[in-house]
Amino acid sequence: MNILMIEDNESVSEMMQMFFLNEGWDATFKYDGKEGLDAFLSDPNSWDMITLDLNLPGMDGMAVAREIRKVSDTVPIIMLTARDSESDQVIGLEMGADDYVTKPFSPLTLIARMKALHRRSELAEKTVVSDSDENTFDIQTDHFKMNTKTREAYLDGKTIEGLTPKEFDLLYTLAKKPRQVFSREQLLELVWDYQYFGDERTVDAHIKKLRQKIEKVGPQVIQTVWGVGYKFDDSGVA
Repeated sequence: MNILMIEDNESVSEMMQMFFLNEGWDATFKYDGKEGLDAFLSDPNSWDMITLDLNLPGMDGMAVAREIRKVSDTVPIIMLTARDSESDQVIGLEMGADDYVTKPFSPLTLIARMKALHRRSELAEKTVVSDSDENTFDIQTDHFKMNTKTREAYLDGKTIEGLTPKEFDLLYTLAKKPRQVFSREQLLELVWDYQYFGDERTVDAHIKKLRQKIEKVGPQVIQTVWGVGYKFDDSGVA
């Protein structure tokens, strides 16, 4: 992978550089938010992964994530934060981060998260779409359709726009088993590809963004089952 690490703590960057080299990954390090954003914008398609500190000089991590997402919905972003505030972490995810790791963190944990996120992203990018695939739906009900080859989802014939890879995978995981309730722990394992580490807020933040995009085209089909988790149910769509 080609990594862009935007991190103002040089000791953290130096430590991670050793781990990146051990994996055979190339890495560019920027210690200022504005410089990091400029590095991304100089060649947006060259980056396989971005790790982004929340507290940065020049431009904070949330602002950087927001600007990156204006250019790319697909580049994976992992936010690194020393803050232990639930609101900070949720806002970071809402700004476009796919995952977050709280400092101090184990380098091996970060590497594992990066590998899991990259596997999902790579699978989505390598999907080859033929003419026959365009009209073939993996999920199809009276109101809802999903095509995993074209990575498109429709509600009552209207495209659900702007789905990130994680949002698409989350919607697909729920929709392929309608009305089955998934716990947050199950969704972390199925969609994020790692075991439950107590990061339920990752799921909640992505559900919130997914619901906002669904509501732009029609009724809400992602339901909360209080105290348990979430389910897909379009049976109430008129």
